[in-house]
Amino acid sequence: MATYFDEPSRTFNEYLLVPGYTSSEHVPENVSLRTPLTKYRPGVEEPAITLGIPMVSAVMQAVSDDRMAIALATEGGISFIYGSQTIEDQAAMVARVKDYKAGFVTSDANLSPDMTLADVVELRDRLGHSTMPVTHDGSAHGKLVGIVTERDYRLSRMSLSERVADFMTPIDKMIVAPAETTLKAANDIIWDNKLNSLPVVDAEGCLMHLVFRKDYDSHKSNPMEMLDDRKRYMVGAGINTRDYAERVPALVEAGVDVLCIDSSEGYSDWQKFTLQWVRDHYGDSVKVGAGNVVDAEGFRFLAEAGADFIKVGIGGGSICITREQKGIGRGQATATIEVAKARDEYFRETGVYVPLCSDGGIVYDHHITLALAMGSDFVMLGRYFARFDESPTNRVNVNGSYMKEYWGEGSARARNWQRYDLGGDKKGLTFEEGVDSYVPYAGPLKDNVAVTLAKVKSTMCNCGAITIPELQEKAKLTVVSSTSIVEGGAHDVLLKDKSGYASGAN
Repeated sequence: MATYFDEPSRTFNEYLLVPGYTSSEHVPENVSLRTPLTKYRPGVEEPAITLGIPMVSAVMQAVSDDRMAIALATEGGISFIYGSQTIEDQAAMVARVKDYKAGFVTSDANLSPDMTLADVVELRDRLGHSTMPVTHDGSAHGKLVGIVTERDYRLSRMSLSERVADFMTPIDKMIVAPAETTLKAANDIIWDNKLNSLPVVDAEGCLMHLVFRKDYDSHKSNPMEMLDDRKRYMVGAGINTRDYAERVPALVEAGVDVLCIDSSEGYSDWQKFTLQWVRDHYGDSVKVGAGNVVDAEGFRFLAEAGADFIKVGIGGGSICITREQKGIGRGQATATIEVAKARDEYFRETGVYVPLCSDGGIVYDHHITLALAMGSDFVMLGRYFARFDESPTNRVNVNGSYMKEYWGEGSARARNWQRYDLGGDKKGLTFEEGVDSYVPYAGPLKDNVAVTLAKVKSTMCNCGAITIPELQEKAKLTVVSSTSIVEGGAHDVLLKDKSGYASGAN
């Protein structure tokens, strides 16, 4: 006879946190959001990787590339660069993150002398950059011949067909720095010469990087940066259960810090085989998360197979239609609560703490706090990060509003059949488990993450907690009725401004 669960499958929106005692010490500036990413033995050792904030970006084409990875690592999180691409392309993205020098920017808006003012305007509008190096071939590392800034042209007085060579600031009128210049020295040059940017060139005069005045203050204001022992940004990558023997070595060679098996359902031999292969070839030196699971049995299976962290959630993502298509899954809150209990039991038995990642089902910012209170150590977000400038998708105008494209890894557009692979010889997506969509454009990652974390910290203070473990210990949660949900928002009034006041998440 089938097993029936007594309790219904619940979502985060069906719960509220009941406030606890807030002392004078419970203020947002005292809150620490540091949280383990990888398993460890509390009291014996520290985690190999600890996040500065409890947020990682999803293993998705529409979310996590090298640009997103750098932006999120700057704020204290980690991106998992999508694996539904060639091994070479994914490894190259990882390498670009590891090679990125904080403060030294590889230009992605480059001109050649034969390009026109129309090209300048198009690049400016598309990428948002006002400073554009001019190289002999228009590449990021070509021989530097000049630079174009907003001071070099006036659209009201110039023809769009005018050549870049005719209005750029030429190299002989520029201040440049040699390849060996340190960041401190570069900033001194910028300050002494009242520059907004400083090109760094090699011995042959080829452009290497740009250093911007604005980045100096930005770097100083990011104390939570995720840096490895060589002061490089940390980055993760997704792998599948098919080509791991070829993909993992390439990613490790590129410098990846942590891997994650990207699968819609993780309670399978295929994940066990993948974990075992990594352990056989790399021991514990390569960190690998696994999932996704929604119950205690799934957690125990992956923990015993050697996962460094375990993802929780099936069918809860905003672009996921697995539940509709296959009838499997579980409400994200119920899944998180049960798996967290299993994790705590496993810790009592073994002394090993396996962090949990809540993946999916997060609609509003406060759902992140609920996920943490229910036992998650961090959350994986797709839709949340897809809205930002740093996501790899196009910004488009839809009915007068700016949107960003966002599609699921189970959609035909992603063609990521490996994520839904159930073994055997057959390869390919038989049916879709994700949709292709738009999400409202929200601007830069930094500003939005700051608002989200301010809400999380404020709620933690209301619960009498200044660390995530303390929140998990002290949290009091109550199930709410459908009427309570309505009562919780603005009601029985006529709103003057119908714009949203809550930042959406995954």
